Amino acid sequence: METIEQLLESKNIRVTAMRLLIYKFLTEKEVAITLGDIENAFDKADRTTLYRTIKTFEKNDIVHQIDDGTGITKYALCEQGCNCEIETDLHLHFHCTNCEETICLTEHKIPQIKVPEGFVSENVNLVVKGICDKCSGQ
Repeated sequence: METIEQLLESKNIRVTAMRLLIYKFLTEKEVAITLGDIENAFDKADRTTLYRTIKTFEKNDIVHQIDDGTGITKYALCEQGCNCEIETDLHLHFHCTNCEETICLTEHKIPQIKVPEGFVSENVNLVVKGICDKCSGQ
């Protein structure tokens, strides 16, 4: 298992203390988080630095963006080896309408969807909404 430093360097991302802290913060979360969650966790940090860090992570396939229909963009760590490719890496997301948490269901892959000739897919997002296992008590 590679270290966080090795992961960042393998993606040609300069290792900084803030990037290490944000990555560690993301690994501790079992749910997708908002930029606001990151800002609250690092309330002494510069907001622009936090935004740039998450955008750098997204650009380099360390995190992926989730649109769960709430109007608030959320982020989650990518699986190891993920390149966020439409053909191989996309998975299902679940948004709980009770606790408002969104989780990645990485073991449930989105099947490849053929679009008509001339169309070019750039992103696919599949969100299932309902009650999560914590809220349903099961």
